[in-house]
Amino acid sequence: MRSHSICVYCGSRPGSDPAYLADAEALGVALAEEGWRLVYGAGDVGLMGAVARAAQKAGGETFGVIPQHLVAWEVGKTDLTSYVVTETMHERKKVMFMNCDAVVVLPGGAGSLDELFEVLTWRQLGLHKKPVFLVNTNGYWDPLLTLMQHVTDQGFADDSLHGYYTTVPDTAAARAALRRALS
Repeated sequence: MRSHSICVYCGSRPGSDPAYLADAEALGVALAEEGWRLVYGAGDVGLMGAVARAAQKAGGETFGVIPQHLVAWEVGKTDLTSYVVTETMHERKKVMFMNCDAVVVLPGGAGSLDELFEVLTWRQLGLHKKPVFLVNTNGYWDPLLTLMQHVTDQGFADDSLHGYYTTVPDTAAARAALRRALS
């Protein structure tokens, strides 16, 4: 039986709350302990680097995908199990998503939001049914959740939008939710 692959979207910066880094490291360890492959943006900086280093240290398999123009900026982590360099960001996102069974979104910035909204849009259009989990470390995603409710309240999406993602408070809850979703 093939092991599952989990795509992790997260910041290329560590953020201002040490809990963000702690959750990224805990997620990397959890993925390795479960025997799940980490699929991520191949950077060695911020939360991206933390989740990958933790997964590697715990003996996990890692699959990184990075566009050529970000190899220097995000410090492409070439010691991964698999390291793919793409030509564009669009190709990066496509390869990451095609190679995963579920998505976990840790705190992050515009890039993480872009990735999240793209997979939510694809789900809304019926292009996939992969589970998506928002790790709401110390309430990081609360403003986004308020915005998502506003979007549906104002009639720009129906309530099914909220069923396309599951919010969990921390990495331990994400691990449990992934186990349920992938069983």
